[in-house]
Amino acid sequence: MKNMENMERQIHRLGHDDVEKIRSLMTDVISRLPSQALFAMDEEEYLYEHIGDKGEIYGAFLDGRLVAYTVLKFPGIAADNLGREFGVPEEELPFVAVLDSTVVHECARGRGLQRYFHQLREQRARERHCLYLYATVHPDNRPSINNLEAAGLTRQFTRPMYGGKLRHYYAKRLTD
Repeated sequence: MKNMENMERQIHRLGHDDVEKIRSLMTDVISRLPSQALFAMDEEEYLYEHIGDKGEIYGAFLDGRLVAYTVLKFPGIAADNLGREFGVPEEELPFVAVLDSTVVHECARGRGLQRYFHQLREQRARERHCLYLYATVHPDNRPSINNLEAAGLTRQFTRPMYGGKLRHYYAKRLTD
């Protein structure tokens, strides 16, 4: 099995040509979850938008095959900006970044990919001068909760979102 060091060299920002691979991986992994409430499926349009100016998507490849991806969202002043849930002033909403979807195929789990993705996305948010980093996670998703907390995010509250699916809301204030 390859170690994380080898995988890091195979992690890069994804483009529009990768959307079908992302959707295929997401559908495959989600189909085996014990509950569909654990993950909110992303639409193809969402993926295209977040490869463009609303965010960045990074992928990890193993033997040339996409085995994990992660989304960093820059919601700007959009209505769905999580900053509003946390009381961020309107003039600071453009400085919000969201650690959005991360999907890791079973064959790549246990290699520290999610933690690496968190570090990468936080670094990119800082480079864009973001002040706030937010994330949501299902209360039963213990690996993701552990990784968010290891990345310094703290749980602020829990409430339904994504069509009534219960989520913990996590936050981190970014400073220089």
